[in-house]
Amino acid sequence: MRTLIIGILLLLTGTQTFAQTDTVEQEIKELSKLKWQWMADKNVAELAALFHDKSKFVHMSGSWKKDRELEIIETGSIWYKKADVHDVAVEVFGDDTAILWNRITLMAHVRGNDVSNEFTVTEFYQKEGDAWKLLDLTFSSVRDTHEIEH
Repeated sequence: MRTLIIGILLLLTGTQTFAQTDTVEQEIKELSKLKWQWMADKNVAELAALFHDKSKFVHMSGSWKKDRELEIIETGSIWYKKADVHDVAVEVFGDDTAILWNRITLMAHVRGNDVSNEFTVTEFYQKEGDAWKLLDLTFSSVRDTHEIEH
């Protein structure tokens, strides 16, 4: 009888943990989707709140920190016009860390030219209080046949 009770408790705990992880995955997916829209809209106020003060951004042409990324978005030197998201995977680590991978086609305006590129974008998030903060966003150039392993 004791073994049965312990087994039920373990099952319930595992189910609760799975449900919490699934909820966090959905929350991170939605936050990433909002981020792409804020970037397209050049909404630096929302992005400034999302980006961690020590966040880093890795692009094809270099890497920089939060203030430079916000300046680039605000001035339109890179205008993230539209990110067509083809695939998303999220891994949750503990209660406060998540990594999201997007496979996207990015339509952007860069240095006076409209461009389209295939990327896998890696986003690292950490929970601070009640809010998720983006720690890192890295663009990796890939072929359009690239798939994210789930």
